[in-house]
Amino acid sequence: MAKRKSIFICQECGNEAPRWMGQCPACRAWNSLVEEFPPPEGLARVPFLDHRNEAEKARPVRLDEIEVGREIRFSTGIDEIDRVLGGGIVRGSSVLVAGDPGIGKSTLMTELGKNLKSHRLLYVTGEESPAQVKLRASRLGVSGRDFLLLPETNVESIIHSMQDIDPGLLIVDSIQTLYRPDIQSAPGSVAQVRESAYALIQMAKMSGTAVFIVGHVTKDGAIAGPRVLEHMVDTVLYMEGDRHHSFRILRAVKNRFGSTNEIGVFEMRSTGLHPVDNPSRIFLSERTEDTAGAVVVCSVEGSRPILAEIQALVTPTSYATPQRTTTGYDARRLQMLLAVLEKREGLRLSSNDVFVNVTGGLRLTEPAIDMGIVAALASSFKDRPVDRRAVLIGEIGLGGEVRAVTHLESRLKEAANLGFRNAYVPSPDLANLRKPADMVVEGVASIHHLIDLLL
Repeated sequence: MAKRKSIFICQECGNEAPRWMGQCPACRAWNSLVEEFPPPEGLARVPFLDHRNEAEKARPVRLDEIEVGREIRFSTGIDEIDRVLGGGIVRGSSVLVAGDPGIGKSTLMTELGKNLKSHRLLYVTGEESPAQVKLRASRLGVSGRDFLLLPETNVESIIHSMQDIDPGLLIVDSIQTLYRPDIQSAPGSVAQVRESAYALIQMAKMSGTAVFIVGHVTKDGAIAGPRVLEHMVDTVLYMEGDRHHSFRILRAVKNRFGSTNEIGVFEMRSTGLHPVDNPSRIFLSERTEDTAGAVVVCSVEGSRPILAEIQALVTPTSYATPQRTTTGYDARRLQMLLAVLEKREGLRLSSNDVFVNVTGGLRLTEPAIDMGIVAALASSFKDRPVDRRAVLIGEIGLGGEVRAVTHLESRLKEAANLGFRNAYVPSPDLANLRKPADMVVEGVASIHHLIDLLL
């Protein structure tokens, strides 16, 4: 039998090429072309799902003819997960859960079986044996007759089991272990990951079963496999956190049925992941008295304001090139703020090593914490502490001006609830601001004004 001719497909954009090339001619990505074998001619993309005859083909439907039932969503029983998903699990949806090894993905998926008592759960384990999953479930206190385990990696067998069992929720751990027998590629390859996910998503939409797919990540933190996988699913969740800290962040970076950038906060204990109702209080629990370079900021993640401590250390360098090290903050944004401080305020930071840390393993990217970063850097450089009862909120522009931010009232309310009595906010936001009764709110126009007020 003649060997089928292979093609090369770009993992980033999906462009096809007849031969391997170092750079994709379409998206210009390097080393992104991988070899694949197309299925034989005449073979349906998902043959074991192609049961419709000519009379059952889809027809156009008017939007007002479509009926949406009241039970289109159902709760997971865990408030933090429901928040990230936008109110609960949507029937027939597909959710991709990714994160570093050992961060707690399988633990979180297993804990879903503790609260979903009214829905049958089918857990497909491709990496563990049923006995290993049972040990984890016993440690987490998960039990029940409707928690079913399926040690299988063949997608066709998994779909047949779904048709027989009709579960309310399917969990696949992980997509990199699945394969379709009609594709000549090893499990985990681009073709297998893409086509296996496609078959599961199509089955989910046909049956109304929600699917949670666990995915691996590369050493760069991106989801392993083709980029199209993130486009195919309805929701993409990243599980973040420092393995040396007990806190875990579940972040939505894509959600067709809810807000993006919502986060859920969990604490990893010996009995599993426990939701944190007030993360601000947890992240500020280990603050020290009168330390130079430490300030408190308030960032809004989705709809939730979170207070966190920023620590900065500025010290003379011993190297030809000063170090710039960040943990939980964008290094390029830090470079910009250092340049603004040196140009607009005259602080000679180019001959100093700079270290910035967001405590608790939290990762913050919102520009509204810029004022806190600048204040922490100036405080450490001048070796003068900032008032520990003050919270700083504001974005810094390239001209050294402090720009307005959104959700200021909710940020101040959260800070007041945690005992903060002083707040420094952008001057443009003071108009028509309803501030807490027991809080002194000071407007800041520029970084020069900010340093004069604080230091």
